[in-house]
Amino acid sequence: MSVLAYIGIGANLGDARATIEAALARLGQLPQTQLSAQSSLFRTAPIDASGDDFINAVARVETGLSAPALLEQLQSLEEMAGRERPYPNAPRTLDLDLLLYGEQKINTATLTVPHPRMTARAFVLIPLLQIDPFISIPGKGAAHQFAPAVAGQAIQKI
Repeated sequence: MSVLAYIGIGANLGDARATIEAALARLGQLPQTQLSAQSSLFRTAPIDASGDDFINAVARVETGLSAPALLEQLQSLEEMAGRERPYPNAPRTLDLDLLLYGEQKINTATLTVPHPRMTARAFVLIPLLQIDPFISIPGKGAAHQFAPAVAGQAIQKI
């Protein structure tokens, strides 16, 4: 049985664009997982973070992995890309966030789904809506209703 999951992708260290493109390719190679859609790449200014502008995208995968197993695979891809976590919101070579996992609401010590800040971030909402304009966020409703609140955040399609 497979589940549709959405993954937020970002990077602002090194060759961020190449890192994002490589991460998208690797997502489709995860066990029991197929990449079914990907957004365009977007350039965004850091929010609550420092460093250069980010390159961001959102991917949709169909996966047979459980949410914790998928998170573990995403963290492994981050490590392969040289991700370090010296302090909260540090610049990063690769950031992979599990945004949505089917219709599930998950709240554990290591994973919160839907991602708690996804409705407040243009770099998540705009690419997500590009893939699925009518997507609903479990417990919150239609994703498009949150777009006006992020309209002031700079985002540029690459």
